[in-house]
Amino acid sequence: MFNFLRMAPQPSLSVAEIADKLSRNEICLVDVREMAEVKASGKAKGAKVIPLSILGLKCDPKAADCMISHDKPVALYCASGGRSSMAAQTLSNLGYAEVYNIGGFGDWISGGGQVERI
Repeated sequence: MFNFLRMAPQPSLSVAEIADKLSRNEICLVDVREMAEVKASGKAKGAKVIPLSILGLKCDPKAADCMISHDKPVALYCASGGRSSMAAQTLSNLGYAEVYNIGGFGDWISGGGQVERI
């Protein structure tokens, strides 16, 4: 029952792998939390902040103001992993081929990822 609510398993990369790819500009890292959350706790170093509420608009590859490359893998995180899971589905629906859900901001930190304040 309720199998329609289950999402397909998503591929995974470690925080270290994502940070390495980020340093070589081979991946786009996106924080899908709201700006107030990001201001309160900081964000992963090098991440773009695109709240889930506007992700579909700001990441549509057909839009002139698309904020992320359609040709690169994308890694996502939020506060605990729920919104980033929804964001991964949104990007997949928009045609992004390689999308990774890190989970929550705490997962980024516990994995050794660097943090910056905005």
